Amino acid sequence: MTTNLTFADQFVPQFHITNPSQHQNHELKIWPSCFAAVKAGNKPFDVRENDRSFQVGDQLLLREFEPETEQFTGQSITRWISYVLQGGTFGVQDNWCVLGFSELPPIPTGMTDIRLW
Repeated sequence: MTTNLTFADQFVPQFHITNPSQHQNHELKIWPSCFAAVKAGNKPFDVRENDRSFQVGDQLLLREFEPETEQFTGQSITRWISYVLQGGTFGVQDNWCVLGFSELPPIPTGMTDIRLW
């Protein structure tokens, strides 16, 4: 018996969260060089002070901010937190974290067919 499975050209497995209703939305400043790298997909992470209790599944609105003029540029991009490396390990200072980004929102644990989501 053979099975012919086909996937979209860019099949990307999504991460799971146990309770989608408990995620938070965060609006964050991001400098132009970092914004461009995130938008291009070259920077799928960020190092941040963990003053907001970031959690997997949280939505981030990254707003491009020019530090020299202290003004927002008007550009923004949405990402979801797919991983949190807490400070105090691997050389990351306490009260800081490394956030892994996903371009796609999380799916609830137990859901296996993302075409339904």
